[in-house]
Amino acid sequence: MPTKNKSAELKIIRIFDAPVDVVWDAWTDPEQAAKWWGPRGFTITHISKDLRPGGHWKYTMHGPDGTDYPNITKYFEVEKYKKLVYDHGGTEENPPLFRVTVLFSESGDKTKMDMTMSLPTPEAAEETRKFIKKAGGDSTWDRLAEYLEKKTHGKEKFVINRSFDAPLDVVFEAWTDPDQLAQWMAPAGMKMSWERCELKEGGISFYSMSNGTDFKLYGRCHYLEIQKPRLVYKQQFCDAQENMARHPLEPRWPEYFLTTVVFTEEGQDRTRVTLTWEPTGEVASDEWEAFLKQRNGMTQGWTGSFDKLEAFLAK
Repeated sequence: MPTKNKSAELKIIRIFDAPVDVVWDAWTDPEQAAKWWGPRGFTITHISKDLRPGGHWKYTMHGPDGTDYPNITKYFEVEKYKKLVYDHGGTEENPPLFRVTVLFSESGDKTKMDMTMSLPTPEAAEETRKFIKKAGGDSTWDRLAEYLEKKTHGKEKFVINRSFDAPLDVVFEAWTDPDQLAQWMAPAGMKMSWERCELKEGGISFYSMSNGTDFKLYGRCHYLEIQKPRLVYKQQFCDAQENMARHPLEPRWPEYFLTTVVFTEEGQDRTRVTLTWEPTGEVASDEWEAFLKQRNGMTQGWTGSFDKLEAFLAK
C-alpha cells in the first residue's frame, strides 16, 4: 500500500503466525502456493518453476468469471528464508507490470513479510494501487494468513486486512466509540442502531442492522478485551428479544464468533487493521462447512464496512 507522498513504490507489510521457513515454503512450493495465491475466488494452474536467479515460474490464474490470466515470473534474487526479487505480471507477449522485492524475517515466533512493488512512475503506482484494490488483490495475503493458520495451528479462520490513512489512536477510537462505530460498521446498504450499548470490557451490547425497508437483523457483542492496540469480542445473531438466532440467510451459520482486531502503525498517519473471525464454542461439521464456504461473502461484507470507515475517517 502507498504512503501519502507521491511514490513509485507500493509497500505491503504483514506479520504471519508461523515460522519463517514455513512461510517461505508456502511461497515457493507450487503445490502450497496453489492453495492461496491470488485474490479470493481465484485459482491457479501451475505449469513450471525454476526457483533460482534467472529462473522462472509459469502459471495461469483463473478468475471467478472464467477468465484466464497467464503469468511468467522471472527471478533475479533468491536467498532462502530471506529474500525474493522477481518481475510480476509478464507473459510471452507482454512485459512485466512491476518489480517485486519480498523480505522475510523472524519476528519472535512469527514471520514478517515486507514487500515492495516498484513501478516506473508515481502515476503508474497509483493506477496499480487502484487496480489491486478493485480486484481485491490484498486478499491474497489474507488467504496466506488463513492457509498458514491451518497448516501451523490446525485452525480455520477468516482474516481480512485494511490500511487507513489515519493515526492509530483515531482508528482505534472509531472502533471503540459507540457513536462513531454505528456510522460505519454495517455493510454497504445497511444502517446500524444500538438497542443497548455497553462498549467496555465485560459489557454486552445489543444492536440491529437494517436496510431501511424489509430486512432487519439483530446481534449481540460481548467485549472481552479493549486494550489498544487490540480489541476482542464474542458475537452472535439473535432475535428482537435477544434470544439466540441463526443468520437469517444461512441457517447453518455457527452460533458464536470470536472477533479479534489488531491495530498496527504503518507510519505517522497510517494504520493497518487486521481482523480475524473464528467460530467458537461447540461447532458442528455442517456449521464449519457453511463458514468456510462464505469466506468470499465475508470479504465482501467487511469490504463494504471498511469502505464506509475509510470515508468516515476522511472527514
